[in-house]
Amino acid sequence: MFCYQCEETAKGTGCTVKGVCGKEDVTAGLQDVLIYLCKGISERNLAASVKGAGNNETGAFIVDALFLTLTNTNFDDQRFREMIRQAVVLRDSLPKSGPSEPDACTWTPKTDTDIAAKAGQIAAEAAANDDVHSLRALLVFGLKGVAAYYHHAAILGYTDEKIITFIQKGLASTLHDLSAGDMTALVLECGGVGVSTLALLDTANTTTYGSPEITSVRTTPGTRPGILITGHDLKDLDQLLEQSKDRGVDIYTHGEMLPANAYPALKRYSHLVGNYGSSWWHQKEEFEKFNGPVLVTTNCIVPPKDTYRERVYTTGPAGFTGLKHIPAGNGGKKDFSGIIAQAKTCQPPDDLHAPGRDLLTGCAHGAVLRIAGTVIDAVKKGDIKQFVVMAGCDGRQSERDYYTRFAEALPKNTVILTAGCAKYRYNGLDLGTTGGIPRVIDAGQCNDCYSLVVIAQALAKAFDVGINELPVSYNIAWYEQKAALVLLALLNLGVKDITLGPKLPAFVSPGVLSVLVNTFQIKKNSTVEADLARMVPAA
Repeated sequence: MFCYQCEETAKGTGCTVKGVCGKEDVTAGLQDVLIYLCKGISERNLAASVKGAGNNETGAFIVDALFLTLTNTNFDDQRFREMIRQAVVLRDSLPKSGPSEPDACTWTPKTDTDIAAKAGQIAAEAAANDDVHSLRALLVFGLKGVAAYYHHAAILGYTDEKIITFIQKGLASTLHDLSAGDMTALVLECGGVGVSTLALLDTANTTTYGSPEITSVRTTPGTRPGILITGHDLKDLDQLLEQSKDRGVDIYTHGEMLPANAYPALKRYSHLVGNYGSSWWHQKEEFEKFNGPVLVTTNCIVPPKDTYRERVYTTGPAGFTGLKHIPAGNGGKKDFSGIIAQAKTCQPPDDLHAPGRDLLTGCAHGAVLRIAGTVIDAVKKGDIKQFVVMAGCDGRQSERDYYTRFAEALPKNTVILTAGCAKYRYNGLDLGTTGGIPRVIDAGQCNDCYSLVVIAQALAKAFDVGINELPVSYNIAWYEQKAALVLLALLNLGVKDITLGPKLPAFVSPGVLSVLVNTFQIKKNSTVEADLARMVPAA
């Protein structure tokens, strides 16, 4: 195997024996082969679509396939083998793209040995850290981010054929020898498609569940048995809440599901009682102490301990060998009766913190723009001198305490704009308010990064300046491919001088990094003191 798609990749270069995430080499190979086949499907379907003979099922299949290969999403080899079988059938149902096709359009595995051999070939090519492979990797990882965000919108009934077409265009492009300029243009175009996808998801969520409201979320557990839901999928939470009401169990959010507590259509359920735990990598401790069943809806899943694995269920794109998986039925309906029945036999959650501190969320663009006058007045009066976007992902390394220390060191007249699980490094701190505004404005999940874009654009319009002239600095923490897509989206919007950490992506070659530095002034974070002086002039 060779996998370098996440920030924690081994030695900062690539996992070659087993993924730091827990992914086995066989699983990594199956994922690589599935993506390879999706490239062949894309090549053929694009050519067929020009002639009016495209397959409409192709886009949905590719979106699901890409999402399943996202870091910490699915570890179920059997599911990947079935997806590979489906991919071959789907590809071969399409007409040939031309007299001479790339190997991804024609290669057909007969045995597991064939799959393993192809996986080895793909891994060897990926390990070549030249600019061509780097740009292809950056594009594919960006497309994985697009697919993940698009999946959430699509299951709520919001689709866009242009996004589906670009995903296939991007995948197919990696089968051809394009110039560095053409590949760079595709990468930046991917960022633009990312903006459109995030906007589509924002519309899907707010239309379905209402605009988030600024909400204080309880973090101390109650005395009733509970179900813990983690991941990102609001539709799964909605169905779970409806099926579990009046059943004597409480529902708690975990990790990226924290912002769900702010949606009017979800918070109306009285048994949605709060948030339990923090970011994804604390699962082994937090799932153990929760005592009740856990529903994993998407990424990020950590290989479970034997002591609680019988209480863990997966659904949607998430999966892990041996865990119970809850499939979707007609119309996306899921049956959560089993997890509810198990919850009723369990003890209430143990306390994680003493005392627990309530967390503020729901500061999405709708809520913030409703108090825009207060924000603008605070800026004009000097109560707010600087906004710092500290969005993105959390991770395991001790060096990520940088973000906690950075937040603590910020001047009192600085406001943090955040989205994603990176906020767990500082949203429990008592940072107070400035000018009547909370010093941590939590827009929601990584899925809600679009809110930060809307807020920044509204401020730029209010002050009649360009987006790079605002008193806004960017100190982004990344971990996986959705964060990579958000970075590309910011670059497409023309945002410059982004600080990225705690490590720069291993899949970015020195040549590609040079372009990003020279064109967009991307920097790696360094020390709290040096970065504070550079990003916050008031400091």
